[in-house]
Amino acid sequence: MRCPLSYQPLEDERGRYSRQGLKRLSPKLRSLEPLPFSNEELRFEATARSGKMSIGGVQPKVSAVLKVSAGRFELVNSGGRYILKPDSPHYPEVPANEDVTMRMAQAAGLEVPVHGLIWTREQELCYVIRRFDRIARNRKVPTEDFGQLLGLRRDTKYESSIERVIGVVNDYCTFPLLEKTHLYRMILVAFLTGNEDLHIKNFSLITDASNTIKLSPVYDMLNSTIVLREPTEEMALTMAGKKSRFKREHFVTNLARERLGLNAKSADLVLSEVVDAQAEWDRLLDACFLSEEKKESYREVLSERRARLELPGC
Repeated sequence: MRCPLSYQPLEDERGRYSRQGLKRLSPKLRSLEPLPFSNEELRFEATARSGKMSIGGVQPKVSAVLKVSAGRFELVNSGGRYILKPDSPHYPEVPANEDVTMRMAQAAGLEVPVHGLIWTREQELCYVIRRFDRIARNRKVPTEDFGQLLGLRRDTKYESSIERVIGVVNDYCTFPLLEKTHLYRMILVAFLTGNEDLHIKNFSLITDASNTIKLSPVYDMLNSTIVLREPTEEMALTMAGKKSRFKREHFVTNLARERLGLNAKSADLVLSEVVDAQAEWDRLLDACFLSEEKKESYREVLSERRARLELPGC
């Protein structure tokens, strides 16, 4: 038995989480009860509460607070610092998929919110992530996604381009060149992990305590290629006028140098750090909670994308 929060073997076979896993959620958390719902009931709750919550998107999700002293999550209509995403019968294993992909993103140097997998009452896995746009129950961090900044409707979130994303960073960020190195890393990770659903609303800007406007931590990162039955695209937004058949030069030359304006040293450093993370990606994939069938599909995507980017040693 392993802990779904830390991927570590459990010290006590009768337990559900390791001490390190619980500390991912809170240093004071000593135990965590199973969610008092099944994934089916959580999907029902998501539908029933959708008009009352300040979180959107297609994937079912509910807002929650963590009661540390009681060791449990409680669903709320507003003010929740966590988002719970149950599994779906139409797209199975998405919680485990998103969890391991977010860990890969972090291993490659991207900032990610606290997240993990937790057990439901029926011994199913549910994905949990802490909101980066909340400091406390009633304190919000100024946040806007790129769809809002560009004045786009939600139903047009796929009708944009990486070039427009770069334009937003140039226009709004306090230190655009720094943020463009983060953006380059994010796009590389998304391509390698088969995330062809990285649409315009998956990019956001936040204003931190020092009044610096910058890219938010990444979110909604998952391998959608192994979720969709017959994916036809490799990116949700066009890059250099296309959404598929990308090669190394599209990222190293067209994106990094020509579009983002990164110098060779900065671009090479980002790429080398992503390359260095590949061994950890393989370890995470082996240890994650995807089924063996899904793990093998994920490995095939990684292998094919690494080859196209001509990553050394992969």
